[in-house]
Amino acid sequence: MRKAFASAAALTFAASAALATGLEIQIEGEGANGTVNIDLLEETAPKHVEQITALAAEGAYDGVVFHRVIEGFMAQTGDVEFGRLGGDMRRAGMGGSDRGNIPAEFSDLNFDRGVVGMARSSDPNSANSQFFIMFAPGPFLNGQYTVVGQVTDGMDVVDQIKLGKGANGAVIGAPDVMTKVTVTE
Repeated sequence: MRKAFASAAALTFAASAALATGLEIQIEGEGANGTVNIDLLEETAPKHVEQITALAAEGAYDGVVFHRVIEGFMAQTGDVEFGRLGGDMRRAGMGGSDRGNIPAEFSDLNFDRGVVGMARSSDPNSANSQFFIMFAPGPFLNGQYTVVGQVTDGMDVVDQIKLGKGANGAVIGAPDVMTKVTVTE
């Protein structure tokens, strides 16, 4: 009986994860204020989408800053370990979540304006919780990073995210923050 219950619970979780098709991100700060909607690409990157939606459903992304923002390139966020508002911004971008890393799910999709990709270290299989949104096309990323989604509404908000002025696009002062990240269907 216990085994049947566990299987039913796993199927329920799998079914609910299959229904998760997007994210709604509330952003506040000195630069951006508004909502960004992202369509997640479950068929392209199922393991990455599963991890992102699980973290969002847990509230792990709430209060996480955009720690690396490079003009004409991208805005990076999602460090649920070190990237919380009020935390030590010197370590933001160095952490992940308590979940394991995700194997690469490269595709033939292009990194165009509004595309959402997973950040990683030099190891292609090291993506965890951090992601970035493209301000402009970045064809040099094609086939090198996992595409997980596309902004469908709110690129005007993304364009207003406070730019980084420090080394490698690090934000100086108070960065813009994802105040609430919700999984949408």
